[in-house]
Amino acid sequence: MECSMIRLDGVTRRFGSTTAVDRTSLCLSRGEVVALLGPSGCGKTTLLRLVAGFERPDAGTVTVAGRVVAGPDTWVAPERRRVGMVFQDYALFPHLTVAANVGFGLPRPERGTRVPELLEIVGLAGLELRYPHELSGGQQQRVALARALAPAPELVLLDEPWSNVDPFLRETLRAEVSEIIRPLGVTVLLVTHDREEAFSLADRIALMRDGTVVQEGTAEELYFSPADRWAAEFVGAANVLSGRLVGNRIETAIGAFPAPESPAADSRVLIRPELLELQPSATGPAEVVAREFRGHDVFYRVLLDGVELVSQRPSTEVVALGSRVAIRVHDGRVPVLD
Repeated sequence: MECSMIRLDGVTRRFGSTTAVDRTSLCLSRGEVVALLGPSGCGKTTLLRLVAGFERPDAGTVTVAGRVVAGPDTWVAPERRRVGMVFQDYALFPHLTVAANVGFGLPRPERGTRVPELLEIVGLAGLELRYPHELSGGQQQRVALARALAPAPELVLLDEPWSNVDPFLRETLRAEVSEIIRPLGVTVLLVTHDREEAFSLADRIALMRDGTVVQEGTAEELYFSPADRWAAEFVGAANVLSGRLVGNRIETAIGAFPAPESPAADSRVLIRPELLELQPSATGPAEVVAREFRGHDVFYRVLLDGVELVSQRPSTEVVALGSRVAIRVHDGRVPVLD
């Protein structure tokens, strides 16, 4: 892959006895939107800060736009990296107006033209003289984004920008940020622990665990072809069934599936909940033991020979709690986890 914007090679960052980032490598092409996805404490924000220059690596190199900015014999200060950053709490100056916040890092002669242009881009024209406390959370976020874009950076870093926003507004704000950034062609690295954010915004996702990137790919690749069971379960609900190799197929309690090349004798099969179809049947081998209505769909928990499975079905398919059911696996991708 072309690493025209960011290249991390074997980067490590320690804090005392804790290794926050462990020999991690990552590559971003110019114009890409990439999400760093992972649980709290996995090193996502530290990795972002290493790119920004707020942290110095203990080992490895950081390259931005073809220039090494951190390494054993190199250090480029954050303000010289042409990187814009939107912090989790936005970090706006409360005593400055919207216009003054956006123009804070610009040379004074440029502010008169650049600030109105940015406020028009982020949809805040006419609010130049307001103060942060007079704005909604979404408007504050757009001010922070405009400030990050003010020096025309090649790279914008977003550190969990929607974590403090009402859940009902997140989807709207994500769409707004995407509409603002994509036409500008800047590269974006987004930190999030929210799978939905990563899936909806990113061209590509880097999944992190214990300080390192364990898998990279599109949302579809991570969802349908996870690297291991942990990755499978982190990016979505999963049924993982033990299987036995018979010929060129893996046999499980609910059916047989094509085996990969060089399969293990004992393998595990990943079946996503939306692939499990339930057919009410008085003689069915499984029982619906829980039912969670979610509006557009329903999550069913089904007990089969002592094993609990999860099925996600449209709310138009009604299966009563306590029903006996037969289970059919819908045609779809069923990967085998060695």
